[in-house]
Amino acid sequence: MILTDKQILEEIQKGTILVEPFNRDCLGTNSYDVHLGRYLANYRDEVLDARKHNKIDTFEIPEEGFVLEPGKLYLGVTLEYTETLAHVPFLEGKSSVGRLGIDIHATAGKGDVGFCNTWTLEISVSQKVRIYYGMPIGQLIYFDVKGGIENYYNTKQDAKYNNRTITPVESMMWMNEW
Repeated sequence: MILTDKQILEEIQKGTILVEPFNRDCLGTNSYDVHLGRYLANYRDEVLDARKHNKIDTFEIPEEGFVLEPGKLYLGVTLEYTETLAHVPFLEGKSSVGRLGIDIHATAGKGDVGFCNTWTLEISVSQKVRIYYGMPIGQLIYFDVKGGIENYYNTKQDAKYNNRTITPVESMMWMNEW
């Protein structure tokens, strides 16, 4: 079941959902709008290797915006830091962003219960488009969990994305044992 606006507010008051900064105007009927953070990143190498640490170069979005190019992967970050301690958060793009040809994630739209951080975005575009720091970029949807939880993400010893950040985080696939 998806939480409604009233339920999201109740969970915020209970402390099981945290959004910083929180703006009541960003609360939709059953979602919360998030915004593009100040930083983007690109991978340094043209060919990425799933078994190696692929380094990124991080840069600030200028005041006049930044033009995204098709055929390139950009890592972005949400302005909002979130904590979700009792629900499964899903990040989806806003329809107005999709209508500009912007995809905000390739595969990583679901968060885990216990995820506490900003959200790294996997941004790609179908044609050139100028984006801006602070623009609405996505919406968080919260789902109820059925049953108890044994492993909250923020307490897992092997969780790779637990360090609070305001910049995009590159893939940590290379840390997996396989």
